Amino acid sequence: MKITRITAYQLDMPLTEPYFLSGGRLKFEKLDSTFVRIDTDEGVSGWGEGCPWGHTYLPAHGPGIRAGIETLAPALIGLDPRSLDHVNRMMDVQLPGHPYVKSPIDMACWDILGKASGLPLWQLMGGADAAPVLVNSSISTGSPEEMLALIARAAQKGYTVHSAKVGGTDIGLDIERIEAISEGLPKGHRVTFDVNRAWQPGVAVEVLNSVKARDWVEQPCETQDQCAHVAARVSNPIMLDECLHTFGDHLQAWKRGACEGVKVKPNRVGGLTKARQIRDFGVSVGWQMHIEDVGGSALADTAAIHLAASTPEANRLASWLCHYHLDTDPVPGQGARNDRGVAVPPSLPGLGLTPEDGALGEPVAVCGC
Repeated sequence: MKITRITAYQLDMPLTEPYFLSGGRLKFEKLDSTFVRIDTDEGVSGWGEGCPWGHTYLPAHGPGIRAGIETLAPALIGLDPRSLDHVNRMMDVQLPGHPYVKSPIDMACWDILGKASGLPLWQLMGGADAAPVLVNSSISTGSPEEMLALIARAAQKGYTVHSAKVGGTDIGLDIERIEAISEGLPKGHRVTFDVNRAWQPGVAVEVLNSVKARDWVEQPCETQDQCAHVAARVSNPIMLDECLHTFGDHLQAWKRGACEGVKVKPNRVGGLTKARQIRDFGVSVGWQMHIEDVGGSALADTAAIHLAASTPEANRLASWLCHYHLDTDPVPGQGARNDRGVAVPPSLPGLGLTPEDGALGEPVAVCGC
């Protein structure tokens, strides 16, 4: 089997309502997503998606994905897409770095491997069954009362785990947010306080040593060095996210005891192949993990849910579904969908979903015949 054509599509996906992170420092209203279709000489095609969360969240942006794909595509024509490690090595040689560019190509190759073998991705990734995965609600930054109202609304929809966005310049307000949410959380529910890098180390230590809550705290500061400093001085379990881009970053975090868990996001680390390597390492060292993607439609979400479902339950925390926040859906009714706070990966071969004809518009780049 050989790759004969790589086609890229661009789709703007508005959010249903503006979304705020990092104490309101970052605001997002739409996402720029890139869809990739890989065709082969045996008539099997695969789909992938790469969608940065805007261009201010991480060093990644939609036009960068499409420019990188145009650079990579000629070197991939003629390769066997089922040889996942070889395809990834070729991409790393042709374009060092830029992992977010490679993710949709790698995802499409996984889709082809699943279809060619007749197996769903969760099984190819080591899962015994299509395990249900808890879905995090995502609680935007606001006043304590506003955030509790959002949690109550999410609970009515079946969510039992929540990701509350905190972090800002007002230390007292952050303490109020955390205390109010901890006290007002419905019985049996869990919460992660996601700071999204907003605190300086001293602020993180002050806030976390002032609150009673001993829940997970995610990415309290900008760098891994700063987060490790905080982790050694607080009682809350620390989860790292935005400072982890490579396997080496994860290895270093484990060596220095910088966290008790990590977020594994395929688009950020270079695709499902590298995300699975990181997942397997996390299992080996006893980390607990949120496995989800940076952004995207139900296509990107479903790929991440396949990986999450194949992860041992003891190491698997909740995932998040970006498509729930979108005002458009190129794969309506397909893939892993939120059902009362739980998502289940499809048992169809490959990813188990395909964009509808015409949903993505005209191609923006084509390589091959």
